[in-house]
Amino acid sequence: MPELPEVETVRQGLAKWVTGRRIATVEVRHPRAVRRHLAGDAHFAAVLAGRTVLDALRRGKYLWLPLDSGDAVIGHLGMSGQLLVQPAAAPDETHLRVRFGFDDDGPELRFVDQRTFGGLSVSEGGAELPAEIAHIARDPIDPAFSDDDFVAALRRKRTEIKRALLDQTLVSGVGNIYADEALWRAKLHGTRPADALTGPAARRLLGHVRDVLGEALIQGGTSFDALYVNVNGESGYFDRSLNAYGREGLPCHRCGSPIRRESFMNRSSYSCPRCQPRPRATAVG
Repeated sequence: MPELPEVETVRQGLAKWVTGRRIATVEVRHPRAVRRHLAGDAHFAAVLAGRTVLDALRRGKYLWLPLDSGDAVIGHLGMSGQLLVQPAAAPDETHLRVRFGFDDDGPELRFVDQRTFGGLSVSEGGAELPAEIAHIARDPIDPAFSDDDFVAALRRKRTEIKRALLDQTLVSGVGNIYADEALWRAKLHGTRPADALTGPAARRLLGHVRDVLGEALIQGGTSFDALYVNVNGESGYFDRSLNAYGREGLPCHRCGSPIRRESFMNRSSYSCPRCQPRPRATAVG
């Protein structure tokens, strides 16, 4: 699942290649790709034709393109979605779902999604912030993110730290990979109770979350296969810098102990058994 750095990398590409361009045609090749647009695929195409894209914005893992109509196109990449900028003459991708043509006859915008878990929709009046995603919290690299509010909210959570980090109403954009990486840096096990953290420990953890996300963004995100790419079809390289995630049995970069893998919410968590011991019942931050 693409996380904040991957989605932000795509947003930056969209801002460069799509902003200021007028949509001429929209072709929906698979209705599931616009299933969240309840008015249907024909309406999706019709309401966008003739509209100009004003910007490319993001909240957590969601993207949106504000339009001159006051509406917005919302996009979520899901497990395998890609927003690609391609020459009009380029062959169609095998899993091409939606095609946007522009009146300047320049490159097309294509939504490609092998597993069709992602999707696009139009938010009426959602140019500033679509109502559909207004409940999602800001992310740690958003200039308006409040460290104080986050620390206070985290310490009120009666749940495990990792579950709290994945709660998009608390902090957005953090997924399984970067949660494991931040917890490794903070020397915290993901099952430590969030409400047992001290204020300084919570701030240190937030700092590590922000650092991990920022470093991954510089490297274009994390690509484990060909499914995540930026708008030009290029992969990210942060997987080469991972300290915990996906490294089961390999030596910890800090102490040399073999990294362990544990089951977590139908996924996996990776941590160092020596640097990140499981918490005792009385453990605090």
